[in-house]
Amino acid sequence: MANIKTKILTDQEYELIITTIRGGFTTKDGKQIKPNPRIATILTIMANLGLRIGDVMKLRLSDIIRDGNRYRLDIKEEKTGKSREFTVPSEVFTFIQGYALEQGIRPNQRLFPITVRAVQKHLHCTTTQYLKLSGVSTHSFRKYFATSIYQDNNYNIELVRTLLQHSNSSITQRYLGVQLPEIEQALQKHIKLPS
Repeated sequence: MANIKTKILTDQEYELIITTIRGGFTTKDGKQIKPNPRIATILTIMANLGLRIGDVMKLRLSDIIRDGNRYRLDIKEEKTGKSREFTVPSEVFTFIQGYALEQGIRPNQRLFPITVRAVQKHLHCTTTQYLKLSGVSTHSFRKYFATSIYQDNNYNIELVRTLLQHSNSSITQRYLGVQLPEIEQALQKHIKLPS
């Protein structure tokens, strides 16, 4: 999917994609696509923790450790080599743990023994085509996480930068595809059209 601008999902698109993958569907040509809880769980983790697809694919239940009264990640990011030790909300941990139990996956086993390409293919070539959504990739779920955090926390770009582990906020700003509210307000105040 190179050269395609990755779409930032809306809440409705996120829920529609996950629900469709979890429930399965029938294509126009009558092909039955079975429910796929594995891929739905992968994308849900990306949307809730902001992890890259490569990091989710290597994830083990044992990578989420109890630290006092919280759970936290204990992984090294594949792309950056940086340690990632952020909190995992207990609801998200319970969701992941439930998936592992249902699938019979032991704590030290990889949660998702499939390839990144298999996830991308199911998402792009099957689900988003069925839903007629363009520009959606696995990265859309990380961007969804970032944009939601940004909007829900008074447009705090530094908070999002920290969670994504970007080296500076200008990268984060481009990543989000939005302008800081101050810039938007300044542009609106500056309108000087002739009457």
